[in-house]
Amino acid sequence: MPNSELSLSLSPAPLARIMRSGRVVVCPIAETLLLVIGAGGPLADQLPVEIDEDTTIQAIASIIGWRLAASQGSATHGFAALVPVDRDYGMPTTLRFGKDGGGKRNIVAPRTVSTGDVAAVLKELAGPQVVHVLGRLVDVLMKPPLDPRRLNAITTLLKAGAARDGYIELLGESHDDAIALKGWAQDMAAGVCRAIIRGENTSVADCNIAVFPRNDAPEDAVGFLGLLSADDLPRARDIQGIFYRGRSAWRYLAVHERKFVAGPLETPGHIRAMLLQSQSAPQVLLRLREAANGFDGTETISSLPLPVRLGVDATYQGDEGAFLISGWMLDADDHVQSVRLRRGRAEARLDGTWTRTERLDVEDAFADRPEFKSAISGHRRSHGFIAFADGLVGDPAAPLHLEVTLRDSRRAYMPLHPTRLSARHAALRLLNTIDPTSWALPDIVDRQIVPFLIAARANAPTIETVIDVGRFDQAEGAAILVAVGDAEEDFAPLLGLLALDPHTRQAPIVLVLPSEQFRRRAARIRQLAEFYRLPLRLVSVEGSGDASDLARTAAEAIDNETVILLSASLTPANPGWYQTLVANYETKIGSIISPTLAYEDHSIRWAGSTSLDRADHLQSSRYAGYPVGAVNRLKLTRVQTASLECCIMPRAALLDDTGVSPTYLGASLKGLDLALGLSRRGYESYWLPTLQMLGSDEASGAVSAATARYVKRVDQTLFRGRWMQTVETEGTAHNEVSA
Repeated sequence: MPNSELSLSLSPAPLARIMRSGRVVVCPIAETLLLVIGAGGPLADQLPVEIDEDTTIQAIASIIGWRLAASQGSATHGFAALVPVDRDYGMPTTLRFGKDGGGKRNIVAPRTVSTGDVAAVLKELAGPQVVHVLGRLVDVLMKPPLDPRRLNAITTLLKAGAARDGYIELLGESHDDAIALKGWAQDMAAGVCRAIIRGENTSVADCNIAVFPRNDAPEDAVGFLGLLSADDLPRARDIQGIFYRGRSAWRYLAVHERKFVAGPLETPGHIRAMLLQSQSAPQVLLRLREAANGFDGTETISSLPLPVRLGVDATYQGDEGAFLISGWMLDADDHVQSVRLRRGRAEARLDGTWTRTERLDVEDAFADRPEFKSAISGHRRSHGFIAFADGLVGDPAAPLHLEVTLRDSRRAYMPLHPTRLSARHAALRLLNTIDPTSWALPDIVDRQIVPFLIAARANAPTIETVIDVGRFDQAEGAAILVAVGDAEEDFAPLLGLLALDPHTRQAPIVLVLPSEQFRRRAARIRQLAEFYRLPLRLVSVEGSGDASDLARTAAEAIDNETVILLSASLTPANPGWYQTLVANYETKIGSIISPTLAYEDHSIRWAGSTSLDRADHLQSSRYAGYPVGAVNRLKLTRVQTASLECCIMPRAALLDDTGVSPTYLGASLKGLDLALGLSRRGYESYWLPTLQMLGSDEASGAVSAATARYVKRVDQTLFRGRWMQTVETEGTAHNEVSA
C-alpha cells in the first residue's frame, strides 16, 4: 500500500540538487544497513529490494516516501529507504524495489555520502516537509538493535531537522538511576516517549512525561515533569539538551542557560511540589510518585501509618564497601516486602540473608502500643537482626540509608551514619554486644561476621611516629622486638627484666604499639626506659592492632639483620636466654628458632607444632600438658612452624611477601598463618627445648571470656579456608639435629 502523502508547500523547494529518476545515493548507516535516497514514483512502506540484478540477493527495505513539491519528468515522489545488506558482497551498484523484479532499476552513485549530506539532500528534496520526513526516518532507525553508529546517524539527522521547542529549567539527579526534568514545551504530550540525550556522549533513554498548566510559559505551551531512565545515564549537569518525539514530529529541548541542577536529596521534593497538578497515564504517574517518594535525607519509617518500625544500633563500615549492621525491626502484620542498604545507585538486600535475634528490650519499648500487640505476643520475639552487606562501592560522598519497601509499593527510609573501623575492630566490637548465650550467635559468626571479614580488605598499616630513648643507635646485636596489641598489657615488668639481664640491657629494644595506645602511654614508657637506661626505640603504627602486623611494620624502622620477637606477656624462665637464642641461631642462620612456651606451673603450652594433617588439628604440641622437665634435655628439633610469640629470625623474613592473609580476630592463628607463609617461602623452623618462656594462653582484652570461643570459631573458619586444602596434601617431617 503506498505511503500516505504529506501535504504540499505553496513554496516549492529548490530543485537544483534533485536527482533524476533511476539514480540514487547511498549512505552507510552501520555495517549491515544502508540509507538510500532517490526519486521516482510512489512506493509502499515496505518492499523487497533486489541487489545488483541478482534475484538470490534480496532484502526487505523500510521506505519513507513523500510527494515532490514540483515533479520533474517521471519523478513525482522522493523516497528514503533503509536497506539491510551483507557487506561481504561490497557496495551495491544497482537496486530494484518491487516484487518479483517488477520494480524500476536504480543505479547507485559511485561515491557514498555522509549522514550530513543526506540531511542536506533531504532538505532540497522534501522542502518544508523535511521535519516530518526526517522524523519518520528517525522512527524507523530507532528500532533495535541501536548501535553507536546508528545513534550517531540519528543525532546528525535530528540536528538538521528537529525544531527547537521550549526549555529544560530543572535537572534533578536521584538514587534510582533516573533524572528528573522540569520545563515547558509546545509539542510535548503526556505519556512515555523515547528521548535522545545530548551531552559529552549521546545516549538513549525512556522518558515518562506528565504535563501541567503554566501561566508563565508562551502561548500554547504546557509545563512538563519528566523522568529519564536508562542504564547509562550521564550526570545531570552534563546534559546539553534532549531530542524527544512530540505529538507531530521530533523536537529539541535545550537546557536553559540558567538551569538548576538538584542533587539526589533535593529531587524528590521538587517532584512532589509539581506532581499533584500534573496529568498523565496512570503508569507514568505511578513512576513519578515513586520518584517523589525517594530518599531525601530524612527518616520516614517512624511516621508510617502501619505497625512497622525499625531501629539501628550500630553500623560498621570496613573497606571495599563492606558493612556490618546491628538493629531491630517490628513488622506486626507482615507489611514489609524488602529491606535494602543503599548508597547512591548501589544497593544490597539485607532481609534475605540477615540473622534474626531475640530483642526483649524492643518488646518492652512497644508493650503499651495496641497496634503492636500482635508483633510482641506469643513466640514472635526475633525482632533483632545482624546483617552483612558488601558491594556498595559507589560514590563515597553519597548518603548511606536503609530503604524499607512495603507490599503496597510504598517506601520508607532511615539515614545511617556508619562508624569507620577496621574490619577486625568492627567484628570484635559487635561480638561484645551480643549475649554470649544467644542461640543465634553461631549463625551470626558463620553468615555475617566471617563473610564481612573476608569481604573487607585490610589496609596495610603504616608507621606514624618513631622515638628513640637512650643510645639506641649505638646498641648492637639482635634487636628485641616487643609488639603490644589490643590488650592493655603491663610491660613494665618485662622492661625491668630486660634491664636486669646484662646481655639484654645492652641490646637494641624496639617497642611497637598501635597509635591509640602510643598516645596514651608514650610518656610513661619514656620514663621507664630512661629510668632503666635501656636503648629503646618506640614505634607508633597507624591502622592495625594485630601483633603480627605491628611487628612486620616495625621491622621497617630498624636496621638489625636479626630480630627476636617477644610477646609482652612472656617471662624468661632461664638466665642468659638472649645469648642462648643468638648462639643457636648462629648455627642455623636464616632460620626461625622458638623456645618452649610453658605455663607458670612449668607445664608445656607449646613445644613444636605437629603436622597439620586434619582440619580440626590446626596447631598443637606433641608435649602439651607435660612438665617442662620431660623435654628440656632434647636437642634442637626441626618443626613445621615456629611460634611467633617468641622466636629469633632474620629481619628479612618479616619484610617478605607471604601473600594476603585473612583478617583474624585473635593472635594465635594469625601467628600460625604468618609462620606457614614463611615456611612456604623457604624459611626453616626449629624448636629449642632447652630454653623456656613462661606465660598464659592468649587473653585478649578486646572480648569477654564468654565470647572468646566465638573469636576462636571465626579464626578457625578463616584459617581453614586459607590453608587446610594445602596442608592436607602435604606431609611434615620432624628431624632432630645436633644442638
